[in-house]
Amino acid sequence: MTQPFELPDFYLPHPARLNPHVEEARTHSKEWARRMGMVEGSGIWDEHDLDSHDYALLCAYTHPDADGPELSLVTDWYVWVFFFDDHFLEAFKRTQDRDGGKEYLDRLPLFMPMDLTAGTPEPVNPVEAGLADLWARTVPSMSQEWRARFAESTENLLNESLWELSNINADRIPNPVEYIEMRRKVGGAPWSAGLVEHAVGAEIPAVIAESRPMRVLKDTFSDGVHLRNDLFSYQRETEEEGELSNGVLVLETFLDCTTQQAADSVNDLLTSRLQQFENTVFTELGPLFAEHGLDPTSCADVMAYVKGLQDWQSGGHEWHMRSSRYMNGGGASAPVAHPAPGQLTLTPTGLGTSAADITSLRGLTGADRSRSFTHVPYQRVGPSRIPDLYMPFTTTLSPHLSSARREVVAWAERMGMLRAQPGVPGSGIWDEQKLAGFDFPLCAAGLHPDAAPDELDLESEWLTWGTYGDDYFPVVFGRTRDLAGAKVCNDRLSAFMPLDGSAAPEPANALERGLADLWSRTAGPMDPEGRRTFRTSVETMTASWLWELANQAQHRIPDPVDYIEMRRMTFGADLTMALCRLGHGRRIPPEVYRSGPMKSLENAAVDYACLLNDLFSYQKEIEFEGEVHNGVLVVQNFFDCDYPTAVAIVQDLMTSRMRQFQHVAAHELPVLYDDFDLGAEARGILDGYVKELENWLAGILTWHQGCLRYGEPELRRQFRPGLRIGIPAGLGTSATRIALPAASL
Repeated sequence: MTQPFELPDFYLPHPARLNPHVEEARTHSKEWARRMGMVEGSGIWDEHDLDSHDYALLCAYTHPDADGPELSLVTDWYVWVFFFDDHFLEAFKRTQDRDGGKEYLDRLPLFMPMDLTAGTPEPVNPVEAGLADLWARTVPSMSQEWRARFAESTENLLNESLWELSNINADRIPNPVEYIEMRRKVGGAPWSAGLVEHAVGAEIPAVIAESRPMRVLKDTFSDGVHLRNDLFSYQRETEEEGELSNGVLVLETFLDCTTQQAADSVNDLLTSRLQQFENTVFTELGPLFAEHGLDPTSCADVMAYVKGLQDWQSGGHEWHMRSSRYMNGGGASAPVAHPAPGQLTLTPTGLGTSAADITSLRGLTGADRSRSFTHVPYQRVGPSRIPDLYMPFTTTLSPHLSSARREVVAWAERMGMLRAQPGVPGSGIWDEQKLAGFDFPLCAAGLHPDAAPDELDLESEWLTWGTYGDDYFPVVFGRTRDLAGAKVCNDRLSAFMPLDGSAAPEPANALERGLADLWSRTAGPMDPEGRRTFRTSVETMTASWLWELANQAQHRIPDPVDYIEMRRMTFGADLTMALCRLGHGRRIPPEVYRSGPMKSLENAAVDYACLLNDLFSYQKEIEFEGEVHNGVLVVQNFFDCDYPTAVAIVQDLMTSRMRQFQHVAAHELPVLYDDFDLGAEARGILDGYVKELENWLAGILTWHQGCLRYGEPELRRQFRPGLRIGIPAGLGTSATRIALPAASL
């Protein structure tokens, strides 16, 4: 069978190693699979299938340092997960039986009790039997925190198979951002990361398990594993299984390009994700360890986990090159032929030596990495290019807009935002004319057209405070690279959001004064859980300002996936969503908001808004602020393309995210309502929430079109020579400019 594309040069920074206990694991796993009913009589595999897939070889490559019993246990887990995948395909995907698939999946968490003394139901199929056996053999040596994390990743892996089934039913190919997010759940690599902790005998300390660096390590590992698998499995999935969830197919469709071009782009993204992994290890783990005061043993455990993830990545590639399950012939990454007798070769051969092939130096080194660090700031780009944008919703403005405009300026003056902060050089970032031109009430009036006057004032002031902080941090801390000072400032903000109603400390500046005022007016009527959730949403936004400063200090254009995911935070998405939900109370179960369809709905809306802002703010950020955090620039860097081409790609991505928003609202939310057996009141509230998000999307576009924050005349007034705070002006001074991060809005 002809291959649909040539395999690209892969970025392979670590050679693969083979565990010496591979034969022991092969023997054990075959006997175990037979005992669980996965071979004879299963209708899924026979012995030849199991032998040819050789999951023991996969695990021997991906866990090269595990002892014999541990390798056998891990191999049993992979036999189980691949059997589940094939079993679900035959029983439910091929028959498109979503109801049966949901009933099947709903039983599986019962076989993962946190307390083993609780027991499990009687298994009725090999998947249940295997899960019950593996859980009992695995969790006794692990903490409750690990058990909860691993059970959650296992449930995600299982339950999100329904998403794949729904996409097949709808004959729908996902957009790239949607695909990356969902692939992490259905692809199983986050689950694999949990097994790495067990295999290396080193748990992630609970105090840092949910931190950004640990999340990024797991996500970049997962994306690397999945994108690599997509390249090798494209032929089998598209030609034999009718699969629509494959990264090559996703980019082939989105970019309207050839299969080879799509495969090359997938490989570029794979390389970028692996380099993001490395960047996180070298720049974020040290500060994380210091911040939490981790002892040497805990630090060593984290680094053992990091090494385990690297081993998995390298070993997974080697296994794909050898497994009969995948396309692995031809191309630059094909196994190197052994030289004829007497023939001289400088290329080593054998296990793990693909990483030493100097003919693939570009793939080995990730030669395009330097582009991310060599962007020239303050380039003349001219007015921002705004293409025709797909916006299916219309804006209705609040009748209280005029009064909100007057009040927000008066409020900002009372808080001290329109003057320099005592003793803080460069902190006079706003004046009354500038704030009036920003016109945050116009945004609020479109987001919530039915808001009462005091509600519209409050929302306008939250938008003002968030943007003030996002403007303040880069000027006050970014200009001098004062990352420590920025962290101290950020850490103090939580004290102005007390959960128990206690008094906040005396504010030291306008940022703290504004937050204290807004918190007292917003959180007062909330119950304790509501306050905790709302405070977390504010903290998520303010912490992202530190990420921008740290990234700016490296002068590094972000990896595309990391940018999209962090952009939601810098944009204040959690905060604005929390404001939308204030009136929902406890009438909606919290697990509904945590569900896949609801997060998909919200993320699609937020990504549209973030990219919309990037289009309008491009000139402001690239030409006037020397910024690297802009989605258009990220696309230019990743695809090595010009500005107009990048704008067209961003436009297409915005359209696809908007269509995804509409798809989820129309097709996935009704199924979610049924899955949670929601009553009429809850369904009405959530339908109203969708309408609020539609208003939010339309209102943000109206604000961008109507405010003066991004127009070239206003930019030239704000940044005219001599007014750049702390930046010399005049002939020959361009080299002294220090790139500063821009605000999110």
